[in-house]
Amino acid sequence: MTANPKTAPDQAVSLFSKTQTQSMSLNRIISERDAVSEAREAKTARLREQRLEKEADEMAAAAALSALPKRAGRR
Repeated sequence: MTANPKTAPDQAVSLFSKTQTQSMSLNRIISERDAVSEAREAKTARLREQRLEKEADEMAAAAALSALPKRAGRR
């Protein structure tokens, strides 16, 4: 045991504070990682939507061009 009984509570408080600080740091890191992940997913979804819209517009334009009647060339 310890020679001074006052140091045991001080050590317990110190260890608890250290553990609490580590836990808070870990929670902050996890929150930041989740925020970055959510931002990346949102950006990916937005870019995918833009790409699909562009592809649909290109397909519609190609379909419109193929539907036009072809002119006979000059002779």
